[in-house]
Amino acid sequence: MIDSVFLGCAVLGGGVFIVRTLLQLIGIGAGEVIEGDVGDTDDVHPGSDSGFRVLSLQGIAAFLMMFGLVGLALVRQSGVSETVALIPAAGAALASVWVIGRVFSMMGKLQSSGTMSIDNAVGQEGTVYLSITQGGIGKVELAVQGRLGVWDARTVDDAPLATGKRVKVVRVAAGDVMVVEALN
Repeated sequence: MIDSVFLGCAVLGGGVFIVRTLLQLIGIGAGEVIEGDVGDTDDVHPGSDSGFRVLSLQGIAAFLMMFGLVGLALVRQSGVSETVALIPAAGAALASVWVIGRVFSMMGKLQSSGTMSIDNAVGQEGTVYLSITQGGIGKVELAVQGRLGVWDARTVDDAPLATGKRVKVVRVAAGDVMVVEALN
């Protein structure tokens, strides 16, 4: 009797797991969640992605699949009694859901907004790209957040700086103009 339950869970969970994984690989239905009010994700932490939550269809399918496979293997292959097989089967099912949750959590940490904040230029060193005239604006070349770029710049004391001179960004003024000082 119970091995029919294990077999049913393994087939149902395995089938849904495989179909769902294939659909996600081609980009269909990656953001659906079964938790609380379906479709209501306003109370979710701002940095979380609803497609990577443990109580997803993928997580439930993995639970059923592992519960069924481990339970069926214990009953049919190891000769363990049906009631004793329930505990390791449930443990394996919970472990599979935990592993899936950890993997998706780590994948979520790989996300980056890609937005560069010009304020991160403060303290960075670069070189004068186009000379800065006295009281005027020139251009400096420097790396901000790992991206090399050329920005408008003026000096702190309105002194002129020649092309190639090493500078350090002191602050960012209105209009994203770098305020720089010469390095010795």
